[in-house]
Amino acid sequence: MKPNKKLILIITILILILIVISTILYFFFKNANKNLNFGNNLSNKTLEEIEEYILNISSYDAEVEVQVESNKNETKYILHQSFASPNIEKQIVKEPSNIQGLETTYDGNKLTIHNSKLNLTTIYDNYKYLTDNFLWLNSFIEDYKSAKTNGSGTKLYEENNKIIMEVKLDSQNPYVSSKKLVIDKITGTIEKLIVQDKNQKNLVYILYTEIKINSLKEQDILAFHLQDYGFVAQY
Repeated sequence: MKPNKKLILIITILILILIVISTILYFFFKNANKNLNFGNNLSNKTLEEIEEYILNISSYDAEVEVQVESNKNETKYILHQSFASPNIEKQIVKEPSNIQGLETTYDGNKLTIHNSKLNLTTIYDNYKYLTDNFLWLNSFIEDYKSAKTNGSGTKLYEENNKIIMEVKLDSQNPYVSSKKLVIDKITGTIEKLIVQDKNQKNLVYILYTEIKINSLKEQDILAFHLQDYGFVAQY
């Protein structure tokens, strides 16, 4: 008995479709995995490749613990920071409790400061944003790029399974001398950012408890709401 030619044709077409779909999915997940897991493979990268990866960060979303030290006291904050290139930023204070929920957003032109507890919003149009902001990873990246372009003031080295990117600052602030970004080579994650004075004393110590790289777009940041982070305005 001869096979049904129509049935054979249908089965052949289905097999071809499955092969095409499988091929598309393979390349899709391969590329996606490459983008998402670059940091997990840093042990196989050269220092220069790691440096290039950091300097080409276009966005990030992070939970940070910040310790600011002065001669008289020490202040600690827990912040949520979001950044998208070239200059979109949002920061929400989670601790201390007296300023919890304070939200600062810069959209490239306008600075908005919102106090959820007092339900007050202040807007500054045509705001010239301070690029020398020690709390932001993108500020470090810009400082490092600038110093590297000028051919001076940067160091890149490995120490105890940590990758250190260091930049000396040509700043108008006489008390701030350098910034150091520490990357864990084993886990492939950005670990901390340290701002020091000329005596190598820590002025600002930033610990990245969570960070996602290149996962945000400009509209994602500007669409965030306080409720997304568990904050509800108190009137």
